[in-house]
Amino acid sequence: MPQPCAPRRRYGTLDEARTTLRARFGYPDFRAPQIRAIEAAVAGGDALVVLPTGGGKSLCYQVPALMRHGLTVVVSPLISLMKDQVEALNRRGIAAAYINSTLAQADATERLARARDGTLTMLYLAPERLEAGRTLEKLSEIGVALLAVDEAHCISEWGHDFRPSYRRIGAIRERLGAPQTIALTATATPEVRTDIVKQLALRNAAVVVAGFDRVNLTYHVVTANTQQEKDRTALRWLRDANGPAVVYAPTRKAVERLTGVLIRGGVKATAYHAGLNDRLRQRAQDAFMEERARVIVATSAFGMGIDKPDVRLVVHHAMPGAIESYYQEAGRAGRDGQPGQCMLLYSYPDRFTHEFFIKSAHPERHVVEQVWRALGAAADSAHRVHMTVEELVQRRPLSSVGAREVGAAVRVLLSHGLCHSIAPAPGRVWIRLLASPARIRRELSGERQFDLEVLRVLWRAIGARLLTGAPVDLDGLPPGLGGAIGLVPVLTRLETHQFVSWSRTGGGYQLDPRSAGGNSLALNWSGLERRRRTDMARLDAMQQYAQSRYCRRAYVLRYFGDPEARTYCGACDRCLGLAHGPVSLPTPTVPDGRQSVFLRAAPRRA
Repeated sequence: MPQPCAPRRRYGTLDEARTTLRARFGYPDFRAPQIRAIEAAVAGGDALVVLPTGGGKSLCYQVPALMRHGLTVVVSPLISLMKDQVEALNRRGIAAAYINSTLAQADATERLARARDGTLTMLYLAPERLEAGRTLEKLSEIGVALLAVDEAHCISEWGHDFRPSYRRIGAIRERLGAPQTIALTATATPEVRTDIVKQLALRNAAVVVAGFDRVNLTYHVVTANTQQEKDRTALRWLRDANGPAVVYAPTRKAVERLTGVLIRGGVKATAYHAGLNDRLRQRAQDAFMEERARVIVATSAFGMGIDKPDVRLVVHHAMPGAIESYYQEAGRAGRDGQPGQCMLLYSYPDRFTHEFFIKSAHPERHVVEQVWRALGAAADSAHRVHMTVEELVQRRPLSSVGAREVGAAVRVLLSHGLCHSIAPAPGRVWIRLLASPARIRRELSGERQFDLEVLRVLWRAIGARLLTGAPVDLDGLPPGLGGAIGLVPVLTRLETHQFVSWSRTGGGYQLDPRSAGGNSLALNWSGLERRRRTDMARLDAMQQYAQSRYCRRAYVLRYFGDPEARTYCGACDRCLGLAHGPVSLPTPTVPDGRQSVFLRAAPRRA
């Protein structure tokens, strides 16, 4: 246990922080909501900072980090996000680095050595990396002056993106000697804020909640009963949008389809989702950032850490599952302070999709117990199970449960430490053919002849089992195909275009020997049920927003507990008295009186 902490040391004044801000980041002053956070940080106290997307959360720990001696550790959930932030800091001459799964062990060791010798100011880590190997032990020896926890809502089981690894940061903080801690998030309800403070054991924390009222944004909900109505409405708004736009779609397949609709409609659009490999995602992002594509159509995988201030329109092609997700994504419009439009295309069946995902994410108790028994039956004498979820689901009686629920049950077991993943073998994959022979012959020709040859070789190796999915050793296929190294990019390309689905296999699970063989699972079943109910309540709140007859801005601000909430904003479709049909184009007035240049429609009576 750490020794009782000495009184907090003051690291400077607000004026000294302003000097650091101007000298290192080039900004003339902090925004009003940032000031309270900076004052708490330079005074040496803990803080919880809740500022919306684009509100400048990062500066609330980066500036204090530069005002003291010692290492600042930043917990960040996304590899791309920490990479972008570190590169931005390095361009400003600030010694920052990250350690994540993309690094070789030698590079990670070198960066920890820089932290030890004092030449590194900030070190970014994922929470899983903090627990890996001897990282935590080494950081304890080095000493952590400041701990910054980004995306802190992931700590709370009431948060919209709860991650068990984040839940353990409180214990990690204690092992680091309970250093001064700043937790930051863009979306946290009062209940989530209370839980963050409790889980991190923050002492006398300054809780800064401000800036949620983005007065330059106008909110609209358009009811569209069919996918075709949604497509037509989105196309009209996007054609008339005066500047870059982001369109969020719920699935990879929807992203690809909608991108095609927009391109055929004359809109320069590009697709972005997690199913694309790194090179294709970077190409899509660069095209949007450099405005070679005016519109990017994306899943929620796009946006974290993307700093494009001049987005004029954000369209949600389907209702998200939570206000938190919607507000964070919609908030990527108008980050330059100029007018921006946020449009949600709403259809009641959108709810059914989210109910399906919630049910899949929170399997029933009997399913979890059934999966646990199946794992136990398949385990060897060392409690190892050498099969993937896809292979596991083919065993009776799990074949009647379904892959999605089996996968969710395995994730529950993993998150509670009842089993651990074994890394897959490089050349072992599980492949399933999705496309029909006619489509393969029609589309895989010319430049894609090699892709066609790969599918032919797979069919010869597996036969009809390819239709339902089967394991394949890529390194055991004819040598002219290039083995795993040459075939993985081909499979990724084929999956992107919906010809196959595939995943690595040959790994499996290591069961906890203390629990293996037992029929009774040490799980917090009531906690899992609370989590399911919380997700359903969050979905209910999102639907109420879409169906509300009153001020939409007020609804959102009250949801987040913002004290600035009013009953009338004058800048949402309800307050403006706008009747949105599936293809109507309203003419809202933004709060400063300027007219949007691309919205035209007749108002209705309130």
